[in-house]
Amino acid sequence: MPPEPNFAFFITTMAMQSAIALGDTENPGSGKKEENLPQAKFMIDILGMLQDKTKNNLSPEESSMLEGILYELRMRYVQKSNETLPLK
Repeated sequence: MPPEPNFAFFITTMAMQSAIALGDTENPGSGKKEENLPQAKFMIDILGMLQDKTKNNLSPEESSMLEGILYELRMRYVQKSNETLPLK
């Protein structure tokens, strides 16, 4: 039986897709860690857009959860992006 759809489940699902694109989590389709930074940025940007569009319409718990997830994903994206920059 699938889980009950709610905002927290939706956000964690999108966060999981971001983690897969960052190469931090195995892709369930391939069983491998596959980094796709443009896809990760796209997913993180979608979560950021949701944060903007739902401002003042979420419970304090939902807002805090989304803020925390976005912070972690953005920091991880910056770290991964810096790892792929060529050295001068």
